[in-house]
Amino acid sequence: MSRLVLMVRDIRWLDEREGAAWRGFLSMQSRLLSHLGRDLQRRTGLSEADYAVLVELSETPGGRLRIGELGERLNWEKSRLSKQIGRMTIRGQVIREECPGDARGTFVVLTETGRDAVAVAAPFHVEQVRKLFVDVLTPDQLDALVAISSAVVDRLAQPDVDDTACEQART
Repeated sequence: MSRLVLMVRDIRWLDEREGAAWRGFLSMQSRLLSHLGRDLQRRTGLSEADYAVLVELSETPGGRLRIGELGERLNWEKSRLSKQIGRMTIRGQVIREECPGDARGTFVVLTETGRDAVAVAAPFHVEQVRKLFVDVLTPDQLDALVAISSAVVDRLAQPDVDDTACEQART
């Protein structure tokens, strides 16, 4: 019997409640992010990616981050971040600066144009987040969501033996 068949037999399938929770989460996330992204683009001309970069930089003292740190904060791959920064540089929203003392290091720096763009976009974005997300939940639901999100993020940050097993099974 192949390893794949054995692995499928050992799967703990989702029961009806678990499946409904998972599918509900996926539907909510997809629809909410899609709606927020379209609204942001329509109202401000910024993409979700533009806004994410601008927010990270605007919330950092000096409006500058090493490119690797920015990628970690956004949880983006190097190539995606590089292309995004390139587009934003052309529009004058950010610039790249060499890192003194580290010839290979690069900073991404928020420009006045970028600062102005995020200052215009943030109130619209927050208004929509409040309208579509925060205001439809009770305080208890918000507290539960904070706890749920923290639990999942904490789990993702832990080393996982199963991840290693999956990698070994693929090789």
